[in-house]
Amino acid sequence: MITVAATQFACSDDRAANLLRAEQWVRAAHAGGAQVVLLQELFETPYFCKDHDLKHFDLAIPVADNPAIKRMQQLARELNAVLPVSVFERAGNAFFNSVAMIDADGELLGVYRKAHIPESPGYHEKFFFSPGDTGFRVWRTRYGVIGVGICWDQWFPECARIMALQGAELLLYPTAIGEEPQDKSIDSQPHWQRCMQGHAAANIIPVIASNRIGMEQGGNWQVQYYGSSFITDHTGAIVQQCDRVSESMITASFDLNKIRTYRESWGVFRDRRVDLYKPLLTLDGQVKCD
Repeated sequence: MITVAATQFACSDDRAANLLRAEQWVRAAHAGGAQVVLLQELFETPYFCKDHDLKHFDLAIPVADNPAIKRMQQLARELNAVLPVSVFERAGNAFFNSVAMIDADGELLGVYRKAHIPESPGYHEKFFFSPGDTGFRVWRTRYGVIGVGICWDQWFPECARIMALQGAELLLYPTAIGEEPQDKSIDSQPHWQRCMQGHAAANIIPVIASNRIGMEQGGNWQVQYYGSSFITDHTGAIVQQCDRVSESMITASFDLNKIRTYRESWGVFRDRRVDLYKPLLTLDGQVKCD
């Protein structure tokens, strides 16, 4: 059995306070039995991509020097917990939205850089981040094989399927999403959730999503983040979910061996027709002749 947790909390301009809050929620999740704890996307700061503002590049830190990663490594070692840590990564003159995967002994197993970079009102990530160059990754941690996508990645079934093909037993998505500031009549929360439920159902793998809460004011846009962090089982059913406004934490336990047997019996990977999927490698679905 493996017990996983998702958290959600509001972020302030006080980076040290945000990191302390993250540690407190990890400790709370561990006290609740969690062995893998998912924190939200870019939890060290407010979500700074609301505006094109050059000053926010100063928030980026190389992975090897990042105090948040070092602190979470110590915490993982102390608690014997697996901690995926979302960070704003500086790599030379490039900038990435990244997750550092920390195993239960505190070892940094590697880094995934967000592949899909959004650009819309209040979510101006293309200004700050280069598209990730790591490819989709999974990690064999102490408690299971974990795949991680980051926020906008969660809208792309190809991302989830590739991690499943690589052997993922859990799919994790740290997230920063809320209202659409250009049209507050749009409530994307149900759509956001159902999309990931589909990944769980199609790949027969539990999905864990962690989102932030609170109202954050940018220069041009104000965004209310809608929380709703949740955990699905391997059929896509919601087994635990947070509300939209409260700082909170949820846990769920899974028997990965039983899920593996169910997945193998279902045949969705056996019956794939990779010879017919070439249109997926194009933008317009048209396979060009040589």
